[in-house]
Amino acid sequence: MNIDKSDALTALSERLTEDYGREMPVLEELATADERVSCDEHRSEAGNVRIRRPVTVEDTGLSVEFIASLIGKHLYDGGVLTISQMVRRLGLAGSILETVLQFLRKEARIEIRSRELVSESAGNGLRYALTDLGRALAIEALSKDGYLGPAPVPLQQYRGVVNAQSVHNCKVTQGAMRMAFSDIVLKESMLDKLGPAVTSGRSIFIYGPAGTGKTYITQRLTRLFSDSCLIPHAIAVNDAIIPVFDPILHQALDSTTSQSELMLDQGSDPRFVRCSRPLVISGGELTIDMLNVRFDQANKLYHAPLQLKANNGLFIIDDMGRQRVSPAEIFNRWIVPMEERKDFLSLGDGRHFDVPFDEVLVFSSNINPLELADEAFLRRIGYKIHFDHLTTSEYSIIWQQECDRIGIPFNIDVLNYVIYELHRRDNIPLLPCHPRDLLNIAHDQVRYLSDSNGIGIDAINWAWENYFVQLKTV
Repeated sequence: MNIDKSDALTALSERLTEDYGREMPVLEELATADERVSCDEHRSEAGNVRIRRPVTVEDTGLSVEFIASLIGKHLYDGGVLTISQMVRRLGLAGSILETVLQFLRKEARIEIRSRELVSESAGNGLRYALTDLGRALAIEALSKDGYLGPAPVPLQQYRGVVNAQSVHNCKVTQGAMRMAFSDIVLKESMLDKLGPAVTSGRSIFIYGPAGTGKTYITQRLTRLFSDSCLIPHAIAVNDAIIPVFDPILHQALDSTTSQSELMLDQGSDPRFVRCSRPLVISGGELTIDMLNVRFDQANKLYHAPLQLKANNGLFIIDDMGRQRVSPAEIFNRWIVPMEERKDFLSLGDGRHFDVPFDEVLVFSSNINPLELADEAFLRRIGYKIHFDHLTTSEYSIIWQQECDRIGIPFNIDVLNYVIYELHRRDNIPLLPCHPRDLLNIAHDQVRYLSDSNGIGIDAINWAWENYFVQLKTV
């Protein structure tokens, strides 16, 4: 199937126009139209969105004064900088910086130092420094907002980019599920529950006994998303800057920036980082504050909530019911975002704004959902999926896989002893975590004793006693 690329870009531009309220010609598709429609089952048909590099101040969506204030903070931090150095720091083209630097010179906030070779990376060019007036204004700006990084993306543009690369546009099929979990022991019926849940755009509640693989499986749902998305370094909400890109949570993909891209109107917008779709996991440490915009008074920095960092990806709230706040508080926080597909946030000084709520939201718990939330809330969660104990066949396959992973011979007699003697004797259900844990502990014992016979009945008994000792204590 062939689709004209210009038609595809026109359709995307129209979609973004609705979000921006004006024509936004800077957005284009990185993949060709043919690549988007002939993608394999793991790839979103929406393709990879790319933003062309802004070449004028108007293209950035930011005011001259806003950029001037950010340049002032960078000059205060760096002392003396060339345009090339500022391009790398702010992620803006030289043409934009030249315009703003001219404004700063007219305002007597910067001065030009002699032209000389500063360093190999800075190149041979004019050097800029703050005047006394510029330094005073930079200190004042830093006292209000300590952000010191690439220029932010306006909130309105961020909304459009998130919607254009929505995770809910990704096509998840039965074949994709089978392929993504081909190396994991999981019932096909379970795959056929998870697949529609992910592609539905609705939230998911995973529950079942501890050790049944809930967290392990849900984390691997990101395998279904082989495309990438753009994460801004920061977004601008009026004059406030909220950092979004988090190198701990976001997996940046390799990218190369040529020297020509630093000064000319070429390349993609460096204010964005191309990343794998986000996977954000929070457990018992989750608090309500982590779901709202926070302001660090000491460093004068805003902190984005977890769900904002998870946009266009997957957000897993693990160990639901183990948090220091009540489940009702956490659940109530999601009622509006789940229904409106928008998250309403506040800067803490009375200023409110909304951002898209575009993520696969997964709750995971080993507590019965009815003990955590009332039926009215549970109805708002699209899918409730129960994870149960393993069958002997499933347990056996995992045991053999773990033997292969550790690099030890598979012994059917040892496996039968574990299943039919130990598990039955102590009435312990078969869980996916048991083969890995028991074999690793037994392997530790064998290596300690330098036992050339490998893992046998004695080693397994030793592992069993150490692993389940607390469970068997009366």
